[in-house]
Amino acid sequence: MELRQLEYFVAVAEERNFTRAAERVHISQSGVSAQVRQLERELGAELFDRSARTATLTTAGKAALEHARAALAAAEAVGQAVGEVTDLIRGRLDLGMVIGCTVTPLFDALAAFHRAHPGVEISLQEANSDQMVDRVRAGTLDLALIGAAGGTPDGLAALTVVSERLVAAAPPGHPAVDGPLTLRNLVGHPLVCMPPGTGLRAVFDQACAAHGVRPAIALQASAADAIADLAARGLGVAVLSESMAEHYRDRLDAVPISDVDTPGLLALVWKPSRGPAVRELVAHCRRAFATPA
Repeated sequence: MELRQLEYFVAVAEERNFTRAAERVHISQSGVSAQVRQLERELGAELFDRSARTATLTTAGKAALEHARAALAAAEAVGQAVGEVTDLIRGRLDLGMVIGCTVTPLFDALAAFHRAHPGVEISLQEANSDQMVDRVRAGTLDLALIGAAGGTPDGLAALTVVSERLVAAAPPGHPAVDGPLTLRNLVGHPLVCMPPGTGLRAVFDQACAAHGVRPAIALQASAADAIADLAARGLGVAVLSESMAEHYRDRLDAVPISDVDTPGLLALVWKPSRGPAVRELVAHCRRAFATPA
């Protein structure tokens, strides 16, 4: 039994798809399939039900999954322990980032970390915030940049990098942005906003529930650029954060939603128990986000 077989098994179990797992571990699908088959032969049991399009864990697979994760974590810990006594950090960092969010300080931090610790392999992937929080808690992501409503997730260390109120944005002259705006007035218009699972959408949905209003969500998009473009074409009023809306002031007017006080947060989250590579990257992130643009 080899560590790479366990890595491929865990990747397929988490992605529930051999093709996506192969993309994640950067080898061919046939290579992943062959190594998982070899592992199954060594264990004497099938780990996946392959009868459907989704790779589903069998009973044996479910029993093996947590032990496989523990074995991979233990192997990583060996390298980290040696690195700590030799002042050399090695291994791999798996990072998540909220979909459609270009955050230059994070990229600056990654570049500085890579220059300081070239022996660490860095993986960066996008997902929605709810998914990333679950993966950080499960240990399959080391660090994630997430959106959140009002506060950071319980049980995780966090560095809040943005805390802003929601605004409504529309072309100049649109009645929604012509003066002060309440949530009840806003939901009378078709809206363009982030999808469920994102921090801004959580803020908006919580506010609507608290005020007893039901919004008319006309369109959803994960990227602020797409939301702004749709709003600029008159397809709905955009719901964005203050700094997002600032980028589009050449074509959209923005006003705060006066009775929505809960801020939308952008925050880095990680498990406090993670190793020296995570601690080093967090230190780089603190410096990068503290540096004025």
